[in-house]
Amino acid sequence: MKQLMKLTAIAIIAGIVLAGLLNIIQSLTGNHAYILLFNMDYIPLLKQWNNTYGAGMVFHFATCIASVIVLFYLLKPLQRSLTFLPYFLTYTIGGGILYSLTALTELPPALTDTTAWGIWTLGHGVYGIVIGLLMKYWK
Repeated sequence: MKQLMKLTAIAIIAGIVLAGLLNIIQSLTGNHAYILLFNMDYIPLLKQWNNTYGAGMVFHFATCIASVIVLFYLLKPLQRSLTFLPYFLTYTIGGGILYSLTALTELPPALTDTTAWGIWTLGHGVYGIVIGLLMKYWK
């Protein structure tokens, strides 16, 4: 139970950093990559709550928590769960790939918006850095 609480805390901290960074970038540039963190309108079971206040935030943090816990336990048998690189690579590459889900929604940004893709991927790289560092150094 203690391990799950630590993983949850790491996910929440990294999720705050990711959302904060993308929000700042949106404020400075007007680019809408930030919106994708909270958008659920392309997920059949969740789209009914897409316009419910706070639902997108719950979705974002639930995704953060689930992904950190799952990745930790996938890496554990490989004895890589407390190392930096797997988290950084998984979240940077995975984030870049997941950007393609924007094609399933009518909300901005467009799939062809390479600046938004770069911002999204950068944000997820930072997310991976935060998780990787916390996994490695939080004892």
